[in-house]
Amino acid sequence: MYKMSGKKEESRLKEQTIEYYNQYAEQFAERTAGADMSFCQNAFLKYLPEHALILDAGCGSGRDSRIFMEKGYQVCAIDASEEMCRVAERRIGRPVQCMRFEELAWREHFDGIWACASLLHVTRRELPAVLGNFHRALKSGGMLYASFKYGVGEEERLGRFFNDYRIGELEEAFLQDGLFSLVESFETEDVRPDYKEKPWVNIIVRKICV
Repeated sequence: MYKMSGKKEESRLKEQTIEYYNQYAEQFAERTAGADMSFCQNAFLKYLPEHALILDAGCGSGRDSRIFMEKGYQVCAIDASEEMCRVAERRIGRPVQCMRFEELAWREHFDGIWACASLLHVTRRELPAVLGNFHRALKSGGMLYASFKYGVGEEERLGRFFNDYRIGELEEAFLQDGLFSLVESFETEDVRPDYKEKPWVNIIVRKICV
């Protein structure tokens, strides 16, 4: 288990994680682009209006953005890694903004935010502020989906920082500031054949106007 030792260490791990994706963007895209996320996608999309505007927050290879667009949704894709943005742009055929979660400045703009395997790189200390940015960016009643690796606490592994949760703890983290109400939370298997024994926890919440 990794023990945080202050903002300087958080900053180091953040930059290290982004650099990992810059260095391995092509390999990561090849490994994840074909993953079937239809179960989670459908669980999220059923709460959105037709032709909804979705922020793909941490879009990675652009896999989910492409599927959402094929289904008739409007998509704004962002990622903190410049190289992942380039990869995603080629795959979805449109610009992808290189942006970190703390830089979000939209107000009541999106019907939904899709944060698939991206918020898991945000520290527990920083997560409330990021969720505040997401809340501000969503329209009234807007939906937020996020997924995390199943586990306990913060950890540095394989060159990246991870913030792992179990279901109850995840719900508490998302609901503690009164910005969101719980819609669904559930566990899923990793859809990649070689990661079957590494489950995920997923959460869908709705914006509360405060």
